[in-house]
Amino acid sequence: MRRRTILILLMTLGTADAAGSGVSSLAPAAGESRFDQSSPLYRSAIAPPDLSEDIFPCSNCHAEIKPDLRRRELRDEHGAIALRHAAGQLWCLDCHHAENRDTLRLATGESLPFTESYRLCGQCHGEKLRDWQSGIHGRRTGHWNGDKQYLLCTGCHNPHDPQFKPLTPMPPPERPGRAVH
Repeated sequence: MRRRTILILLMTLGTADAAGSGVSSLAPAAGESRFDQSSPLYRSAIAPPDLSEDIFPCSNCHAEIKPDLRRRELRDEHGAIALRHAAGQLWCLDCHHAENRDTLRLATGESLPFTESYRLCGQCHGEKLRDWQSGIHGRRTGHWNGDKQYLLCTGCHNPHDPQFKPLTPMPPPERPGRAVH
């Protein structure tokens, strides 16, 4: 089972070394991003984030509003957002940049475009980020040895309430009747 898992990982991340070592280089070359479309090793792309056209860019409304850094319950335009992500521990400006509302904010204070939101999620969910980068977690389309497209975390999870809700199982398939010859 372990050998099969390693083989699947190697197939997912790149081809094996032609010299016969059986191990591929999992790290991108210097100056090359793991998800850079020009990368000959990964030839991957990230699907753009699904941003609500009616509220993005955020600066349309926030350009004239001075940031209020107090932790509080939001009303008006954002009143429908229920923050259940690490409830009681996180607040909006832990992830959204207070000064540039069209970007996210890492714990270091670095601004981050929404297209790189996986880096923000990976600050707390490092194991999931590693799994996502290697194609084990999340949705990826494409070919194991060719072009790929990854969905951002928000392609499957609501960033404000990421836990999946319980699903009602589908009924089992009906057994086909016996064929009469």
